[in-house]
Amino acid sequence: MTAKETPFFMHILLIHQVFVRPDDPGGTRHYELALALTRSGHRVTILASPYSYQTGLRVTEKQREMLAPRLEIIRCSVLGSVHRSFFWRAIGFFSFMLSSLFLGLTQPNVDLVWGTSPPLPQVLTAWLVARLKRAKFLFEVRDLWPAFPIQLGILRNPVWIWISLRLERFLYRRADCLVVNSPGFIDHLTARGAAPAKIHLVRNGVDTAMFDPASKGSDFRERNHLQEKFIALYAGAHGVSNDLEILLDAADLLRDDPRIRFLLVGDGKEKPNLALRATEMKLGNVLFLPPVPKQGMPEVLAAADCGIAILKPIPLYGTTYPNKVFDYMAAGRPVVLAIDGVIRKVVEEAGAGLAVRPGDPRSVAEAVRALARDPARAREMGRRGRLCVERDFNRKDQARQMETALEECVRKNIPLVKMNP
Repeated sequence: MTAKETPFFMHILLIHQVFVRPDDPGGTRHYELALALTRSGHRVTILASPYSYQTGLRVTEKQREMLAPRLEIIRCSVLGSVHRSFFWRAIGFFSFMLSSLFLGLTQPNVDLVWGTSPPLPQVLTAWLVARLKRAKFLFEVRDLWPAFPIQLGILRNPVWIWISLRLERFLYRRADCLVVNSPGFIDHLTARGAAPAKIHLVRNGVDTAMFDPASKGSDFRERNHLQEKFIALYAGAHGVSNDLEILLDAADLLRDDPRIRFLLVGDGKEKPNLALRATEMKLGNVLFLPPVPKQGMPEVLAAADCGIAILKPIPLYGTTYPNKVFDYMAAGRPVVLAIDGVIRKVVEEAGAGLAVRPGDPRSVAEAVRALARDPARAREMGRRGRLCVERDFNRKDQARQMETALEECVRKNIPLVKMNP
């Protein structure tokens, strides 16, 4: 029996402050990957905060919880909040860094420590725990931090910028393995000192089995008095980077069409400001709803006629693969995409929606109106999107890729082979 064929089971420690379970609002990529790893025989322990990153509210009083056989989550003490000012966000990040360091060092027989960003402090903890426990260190890059907050103008203090950039380079160089969820990130990593041979691409995607494209979401529509409406759905965080003021301006441009409704589902720091602005603008065609646990999102997406994905028009956002785009496609709904770059290429090549100019409410409004006027075209785009994610962005395939990266990282001291985009 070759080394590759020998059964090999790892204890993986994932340090992830804002880990999301299926009954929490938000993306469940890490839950789905961790569950797949445990089904292959591995053990996964997760260190997380007890607070939701969308609502800022406590999601559990339990300190320890078995989510599945060999899949345990341990809650760490956290001060501050990821849902308040930059100062309190920083307090939250650094308090989690310290509490997760203490708990990480108490975990027995760890083979690999998996750190994920943003934010970077928890990845520094992952590196330190890995080194002290003589385990391998995997750095998963989900956002380009601190580059995103610098471009957004959120991170302005020159001292913090200097520290963050140095920490970023340090972690890229010290990682035994690097995983990125978008091909757009690879050039950024290598420009900042990451060895190309260490980088694995495990693309963002979706558990397609969660969504039924044939479902119409009739009960959801009835509960929210949306029967016979064309629903343009935005589902996700309501933060600074999401540029949701553009959707309110687009709704203003479409107020003459009584059939179209903009539905914003989720929460975040900017939601109160957005709701106030919608009231001041007297937008009767905009409805805000609270966040929905991931297990409830199939019904919400089934009720939608199209899904909207939008980010502020900064160059670096062109490197991202946003979760919500793949959810919309898996639900068989056309995408109105106000993001340039690699995700635009996916949507356009699949014929899965309409890509518009980021930061331009008129182009968003025109795309929504075009889909509302041509339901047959919208349905065909949804069908193509579903086929695309089944073929290229299925979570089952990504789980196998992640398992391969983890196993090679633990087994060998040789560079990893980069996956093709």
